[in-house]
Amino acid sequence: MSNPKTALVIGTGLGGLATGLRLASKGYAVEFVEKYHSPGGRLNLLEKDGFSFDMGPSFFSMSYEFKEFFDYCGVKNPLELKELNPLYAVYFGDRKNPFLIYKDLQKLAKEFDGIEPDLASKVEKYLATAGKLFHDTEDIVIRKNFKSKLDYLLQLTRVPVKHGPKMFRSMWSELENNFDSQEVKVIFSLVSFFLGSTPFQTPAVYSLLNYTELKHDGYWNVEGGMYKITEALVTLLKERGAVFHYNTEISSLESGNGRVTAAISKDGRRFTADKIICNGDAAAFRGKILNREKFNRVKLDKMEWTLAPFTIYLGVNKKLEKLYHHNYFLGNNFKEYADSIFRTSVSPKKPYYYVNVRSRSNVNSAPEGCDSLFILCPVPDLRFKADWSDAEELADTIVDDMSSRIGYDIRKNTLTRTILTPKDWEEKFNLYQGSGLGLAHGLNQIGGFRPSNKDEEFNNLYYVGASTVPGTGLPIVIISSKLTTERILSDDGSL
Repeated sequence: MSNPKTALVIGTGLGGLATGLRLASKGYAVEFVEKYHSPGGRLNLLEKDGFSFDMGPSFFSMSYEFKEFFDYCGVKNPLELKELNPLYAVYFGDRKNPFLIYKDLQKLAKEFDGIEPDLASKVEKYLATAGKLFHDTEDIVIRKNFKSKLDYLLQLTRVPVKHGPKMFRSMWSELENNFDSQEVKVIFSLVSFFLGSTPFQTPAVYSLLNYTELKHDGYWNVEGGMYKITEALVTLLKERGAVFHYNTEISSLESGNGRVTAAISKDGRRFTADKIICNGDAAAFRGKILNREKFNRVKLDKMEWTLAPFTIYLGVNKKLEKLYHHNYFLGNNFKEYADSIFRTSVSPKKPYYYVNVRSRSNVNSAPEGCDSLFILCPVPDLRFKADWSDAEELADTIVDDMSSRIGYDIRKNTLTRTILTPKDWEEKFNLYQGSGLGLAHGLNQIGGFRPSNKDEEFNNLYYVGASTVPGTGLPIVIISSKLTTERILSDDGSL
């Protein structure tokens, strides 16, 4: 029997693991190298003092992409998915009780009685337009590889003309055309933060995300916590003979005759394979490892990057019943805050932040009678704020603000606390300038304008993940793994 084809995956984020499993299902022998001490990339786990925390993603939409993925690999879906209901809660600074966001539009409308008249019919109309946009573009833009930028532009001509204006106005403008109240517009614009940007910078085409959350699929968690996704993929890969090397950072590549011949780790080890797949940032890898002039430090810094995460992991000695699985804490100066927060060198005095209560849906995440909290505050990346010596002060500000709004002294009753600044995220996971989600999704960085998932020079080097096509988010990265696998199999003549 002939030797199987081999694949080396650099990085064990969701995109890398999914691509590896897809290739393993096609007969490849797969090997992984990972800088961190455990697999998962941002989809990782923190365990401390009897508490467990999902370090990054805490929910996802488009759950059917996971079904498609496991079907492709010929395995039964090992994940037990739990739909969130309500989807999330939103706390405003001048309001005691949160707005609860439901897929049931009649229940949703009751939340906004006296604030947004006739909300259910307005949302139906808005989502109908967003749904048409989603379904008219998913096979043209989202699920497709592009041979070149010209190929991408030619594909765009297949998108119905009626959607064109949404490319050139902001999501906020789209919301202003459909709703009256500030509260509704702010809440529906929060999906732009999932893309690491603001609704004033995000194109209106991403209103399709409101469709996926409220109509098409909703939001989901995994029984046992989000890290179960990583654990399940690693188990399936090991069953298929995959080999993992942790605490191993690739620092250079050897090449010859238009191919990568080896990946070299910082400690001098040499890894070889027929195919090399980079699950690091597709832009930064080209600059830092391949020394491409187009991706040098100056040019990388001129690109649009997503928000940086400032994250706090708290174990508290009480069940905080006022909190849901998925919560936003906002102030009353949304536009001013959004316009300034990403490019300042000063930590916010009245921060906006997201809180995930992992133990609300996964009781084993905390000791009995306790809660496990993950707090994410979007902050400037390291280009704008390199000094994080005020990390403890910012964490105290956030915790004290939440305490006052839910009526419980969290800081006084904290059993464990861990803080990760953008610098920590950069160092642990090679996130360029601490950017949490890679390249942003402005018009010049979407679709075929993102770094390609096939290298420009080396014919056996590929990319997968948030900064290549089609973009960021767990289900989108699952799609990215499919597109990258299609590239590889097509080059092998298997498609």
